[in-house]
Amino acid sequence: MIHPLADVQTDRIGAGTRIWQFCVILKGATIGAECNICANCLVEGDVIVGDRVTVKSGVQLWDGVRLEDDVFVGPNATFCNDLYPKSKRYPDKFLETRVCKGASVGANATILPGVTIGAGAMVGAGAVVTTDVPPGVTVVGNPARAVSET
Repeated sequence: MIHPLADVQTDRIGAGTRIWQFCVILKGATIGAECNICANCLVEGDVIVGDRVTVKSGVQLWDGVRLEDDVFVGPNATFCNDLYPKSKRYPDKFLETRVCKGASVGANATILPGVTIGAGAMVGAGAVVTTDVPPGVTVVGNPARAVSET
């Protein structure tokens, strides 16, 4: 299901995926099956989203973001893809930021470029993730720090 008020420019969308109103999905993006891309999201062209992923409202997935299967991204979570951004000056290739299978990113969390969030990890709401998060670990705070392991 693609809402009639969404602007979807890619044909690489899996069966059963729902894309809601006011989303922009650029050419080249890949979105898996049974995903839910909520209202007011942007997905750039060099983004890969796995199967059964939920992206809540207000999220932008910039070039280089990789979301594996069964990932949850909370409302207004922020992904960055350039360590030293400058207006009209772009790197040859953006850093890859990966959220591994079954991990969750809480509302308003900020994920810096080049970070990997391990399988089953949990990023608390509002956390600022500056380094990799090991699989199964929950991180909170600014900068994000481990508070538990699953």
